[in-house]
Amino acid sequence: MDEEVTTIHITKTLSSALIVELIEKYPNLAEITCPPSIYERTSKTYIDALLQLDIEVVKKYNWGAKSKTNGAEFEVLKLSDEGLSAKEISQKLDISLNRVYYLLKKSKADFDNRKRKYSHDEVMGLKNDGLSAKEISQKLDIPLRTVYYILNKK
Repeated sequence: MDEEVTTIHITKTLSSALIVELIEKYPNLAEITCPPSIYERTSKTYIDALLQLDIEVVKKYNWGAKSKTNGAEFEVLKLSDEGLSAKEISQKLDISLNRVYYLLKKSKADFDNRKRKYSHDEVMGLKNDGLSAKEISQKLDIPLRTVYYILNKK
């Protein structure tokens, strides 16, 4: 029994059994929302009976899954600001690496100040000094494809 809930969203057609179950579970229920397609299939008798009990049935779209991060994005961002890599954050918080990347992207984190394996500024500086990508790769002892990635990053 949840006495604090006053509004619920359903995705099944209202039946007498469902109405009784909802009233028992939510004694302070004041509003039931449902998609228009469910509302159209619900008996007018049930809607009128609920109105007599001061429970309004309302058409409402409720699309998409709801976020279940529970504040994890703040913890991920904090650890990222402390200089931890995505892999380290993933291990520390015991969440998947993809989830870490998603939360960083969702929080619109500034990836330019994140910990990097190679200095992008140093690579760009050497390029501006006239060195070729191959020369930069040899001088800094980093893979040539990484140099190209840094130079072509927009």
